[in-house]
Order: sequence, then C-alpha cells, then structure tokens
Amino acid sequence: MAINRQPVLKKCRALGIDPSVLGVNKSSKRGPRPNANRKPTEYAIQLKEKQKAKFIYNVMEKQFRKLYAEATRKDGVTGLNLIQYLERRLDNVVYRLGLAKTRRQARQVVSHGHVAVNGRKVNIASYRVKAGDVITVIENSKNIEIIKNAVEDANTPAWLELDKAGFSGKVLQNPTKDDLDFELNEDMIVEFYSR
Repeated sequence: MAINRQPVLKKCRALGIDPSVLGVNKSSKRGPRPNANRKPTEYAIQLKEKQKAKFIYNVMEKQFRKLYAEATRKDGVTGLNLIQYLERRLDNVVYRLGLAKTRRQARQVVSHGHVAVNGRKVNIASYRVKAGDVITVIENSKNIEIIKNAVEDANTPAWLELDKAGFSGKVLQNPTKDDLDFELNEDMIVEFYSR
C-alpha cells in the first residue's frame, strides 16, 4: 500500500488549504512563492481541486480515479456522488464522528482494528458505510487515551449521530455538499477527468 509522506504544511500552502482542516494547529511562516501572482490556467485550477480532495481524504490517484469512475456510472450528479463516496469512507466517518482528532489519526485507528461496523471488526480505511450503519470502538480499545481525548472534544455533523458514553455513532443519512468541513468545487474535478 502506498503511503503519502508529504509535509502537511508545505502541501497545505501549495493547495491553499487551511491546516486546521487537517487537524494541524500550526501555520507556515514562509512568504508567497515568486510565481504566485501569475494567473493560473483552467487546467491548473481543475488539477488543484482534484489534488486538494485527494490530499484531504488521503487517497492515492488510482483509488481516486476508481471512485470517480464509479460515481459516473451511478445515477445522479457525478460530483455529488463523488463527494458522498469520499465522505462515507470509514476513516473519514470515524474522524467526523469525533473518534479521532485528524483524518490521518482516524485512518490509523481503523487500520489497527479499533473500530467495528455493525458489530463486526473492520480494519479497511476505504470501507464505505451506508445509512443506518453503527460504528463503535471495540471494547478493549475504549480506554485508549487518544480515542478518549478525541471523543470529549467531538463535534459531529448533521448526517451522523454520536453516543459519547458508548463510544459509538450512527450514520443517519447520506452526506450532502453542505456537510463538508472545507471548500471544494467538485465540478472542477468532474471537468478535469472528463477532458
């Protein structure tokens, strides 16, 4: 499995993302790049949106392209389907429920086997949850300090429901574009792939 080892602050600066979206409390002190004043081309804008989505959800190119292909085959608006697929990944749901402080931490919590979906342990970060699924921290992992601290500060979106006492959450419905915690123009991603 490929791992993205890019420096977070450097990539955030390049993509124009606020590091707090990724759960990083630091900020870069570097000045703007010398060519930052040049007007980007349409291709550059589309590429930047795609790279932003890939970086935030921690998905590599091959997997992202497969998600896009699946989103085009499904009925409905392709961009919204793609957002739903990315938001319903298990690692993202664990993060949005507040069982982890960052998406990267949530991915580690899932891959180390601390999470169960509908009573069955799942350690695949890309597992896609459905409406009605119940995500719980397994019994042995409820006393892990990282998970305890994250649950105390949890702030869940409307499409999820969290039970802090039971270290569990439920998916109430499919997410919409309004439920995102950052700005994303999904139409640019669709235009990029449909060239």
